Amino acid sequence: MEKFSELIRIRRSMRKFTEEELNQDEVVALLRAALISPSSKGVRPWEFVVVDNKELLQQLAHCKEHGAELVEGVPLAVVVLADPTQSDVWVEDASVATTMMLLQAEDLGLGACWVQIRNRTMADGKPAEEMVRAILHIPAHLRVLSIVAVGHKGMERKPFNEDRLQWEKVHINTFDAPEE
Repeated sequence: MEKFSELIRIRRSMRKFTEEELNQDEVVALLRAALISPSSKGVRPWEFVVVDNKELLQQLAHCKEHGAELVEGVPLAVVVLADPTQSDVWVEDASVATTMMLLQAEDLGLGACWVQIRNRTMADGKPAEEMVRAILHIPAHLRVLSIVAVGHKGMERKPFNEDRLQWEKVHINTFDAPEE
């Protein structure tokens, strides 16, 4: 990728993947991006569970009522965790790491999708995090933010249409909302 502005324009969530496995260099690049992501005060409260086992991916695909099904068809998922006892902004730090992996995937020509786990539920109303925690044997002190599903793109997506940019949501110096 030549320019960051092009990378963010073409990066789109991918929900269909080929069966082609990722190579070791691709996996290392994704994890490197997460590990060098900035965090508040340099605490780096995040942890990552790399999942390529088909049975585990299938189980993770059922961790919430909607939106996790795609995990069953990916060659790799990275579960993003963080320790809230290390940082009061663990959500933000883990979110930045998740975003860095999404951008790195696109830069490598791969597809990726953020699967939200925190504050999501299974069909029975139980927290999705509980199921992910049980499947992957995650220690109690860690929280689950997301799953990054990654693979070779199984479909083409058009770049973001910049005509849809909502410039009216940008305010200079003050908000100056109209009086109601």
